[in-house]
Amino acid sequence: MTRARHRAFIAPRLLGSLAAFAVFPAYLAMRGAPSALEVGALAWLIAPILLSWYLSRTGRYESACALSSLALSALIMAVSVETGGIESFAAVWLIVVPLEAAFSASRRVVVFSAALALSCALLLILIGHLGWLPRPETNPALRTGLLAFGVASATLYAAVLAFAADTLARTSVTLLSMEEERYRLLARNMSDVISRHRRNGAVMFISPAAETLLGASVAQLQGHGLFERVHVADRPAYLTALSEAAGGSEASSVEFRLRRDGAGEVRGAQHPGDFIWVEMRCRPLDRAGLTPAGSEQEVVAVMRDVTDRKLQEQALELARNAAERADAAKTRFLATMSHELRTPLNAIIGFSEMLMQEQVLVLNAARRREYAQLIHDSGQHLLSVVNGILDMSKMESGNFEITPEPFAPRAALFNCCNLLALRARENGVDLSADAPHDLPVITGDPRAFKQIVLNLVSNAIKFTERGGRVTVSAGVDGQRLLMRITDNGVGIAADDLKRIGDPFFQAGKTYQRRHEGTGLGLSIVKSLVNLHGGEMSIESKLDEGTTVSVALPINYVAEATAGATITPLSPSRSAQPGQMIQVKKSA
Repeated sequence: MTRARHRAFIAPRLLGSLAAFAVFPAYLAMRGAPSALEVGALAWLIAPILLSWYLSRTGRYESACALSSLALSALIMAVSVETGGIESFAAVWLIVVPLEAAFSASRRVVVFSAALALSCALLLILIGHLGWLPRPETNPALRTGLLAFGVASATLYAAVLAFAADTLARTSVTLLSMEEERYRLLARNMSDVISRHRRNGAVMFISPAAETLLGASVAQLQGHGLFERVHVADRPAYLTALSEAAGGSEASSVEFRLRRDGAGEVRGAQHPGDFIWVEMRCRPLDRAGLTPAGSEQEVVAVMRDVTDRKLQEQALELARNAAERADAAKTRFLATMSHELRTPLNAIIGFSEMLMQEQVLVLNAARRREYAQLIHDSGQHLLSVVNGILDMSKMESGNFEITPEPFAPRAALFNCCNLLALRARENGVDLSADAPHDLPVITGDPRAFKQIVLNLVSNAIKFTERGGRVTVSAGVDGQRLLMRITDNGVGIAADDLKRIGDPFFQAGKTYQRRHEGTGLGLSIVKSLVNLHGGEMSIESKLDEGTTVSVALPINYVAEATAGATITPLSPSRSAQPGQMIQVKKSA
């Protein structure tokens, strides 16, 4: 645009000066010897050439326009003084001076040129009133001709200025269109979304990238369409960020969720759900004082999809929590193991030393058998702890193997209950088992099945107060054997219920726990059930009791455990209302 203005300034002045120089010889041939005024006018024609040189060398467009107005006014003034003052044919050219100054695109130059033209007109009137003008031309025909020449030349020059103004206007429109197309191209191809908002969040403009980001047309996002897609919980933060940006000069940033049409289908498994996370940076729109004072401040914002980063942050948070839980489990495991191992070892060492000093202590046969029995029981307990740790390690490393074979689950179930009947009587717990006689033969590892039942029933007995009851039942549910072990014992808190089955985890706080154990029983049961392609669920309420449900396939196939998924048990399989966690293995 600057180049166009410079060309519009230089070209007519050079052409006008050159045309005047070309016509002047013919004028002299017709006129004869020139007068002093005519020589001065010819000399003054050099001024446009000097102004063009000045602009091309300095680039000071406003100064060149002001000097041009001054030079033209001086020429008009000189010719008018010599040819009749305000009545001169040249006086009409004073109108052209502010018109020419309009090309400067500067109000100061236009005001200066208009004041200069009015000053020249007033000066001509004053000079004429004081009688300082030379005698006017007395030849009416010549005066009329000069007046006609003055009006015609001024009109032609004004027409040239009009054409130049039209050319500049067309150039301005063309450049504006090119600039708009350039920014439109950038906005259309940017992956980030650019938007313009009112203070209340209403969208005045949003770039086409929003259609790709949100799966909605730009028209649907105008006004409050974008706000309606913001997650309800994130709307206060969204409006606060826009309000803060509109009220200050600093940029603000906010992260929130936006509803996307077809998000689950387009983005795939990595981005499930209807909402995506976006980061929006917003700042007040600087319109360089183009809006009146007191008008509402607008905000321009840039949004980008940060769902991948959010998912990574969530994954890192989950991993950190898992690591913290693992570290806590390790610490708890070491504390528990030190107690579980030290107690039977102390008994073994202590009673064996007493047997070694049999002659000193004068032990009778009954006392020796008692001490031997205590040593044996302590050794068995120690062996069970070590075996539990080894089994858990094998299961976690994938080296634990099961040997499926047909067996009768009813007989195995009653056998396990009979083994634990003595412990139940000693604890004052009523243990009962119920299974139909037509319970079908199932295929699985009978040793693992017995371990599942023994661990679950012994846990139920351990955590049931004296006078309580434990019920073991079995039945068929479709193609699965369904077992339930129910007690009315201490129950499990809701927070602990979520982690039941994790290795070395024990419900309740350590200083509140009244029962010994390593926390491996349910972990082993959970792993054995998974290896059989079954599922386990736990329902419990604190101080009301617990129900553990185990579903095993009747016809177990080893390949069925190739894949593992977390699947809820159907409501029809729940024994009691309450909270439940389930783990399932399926092909």
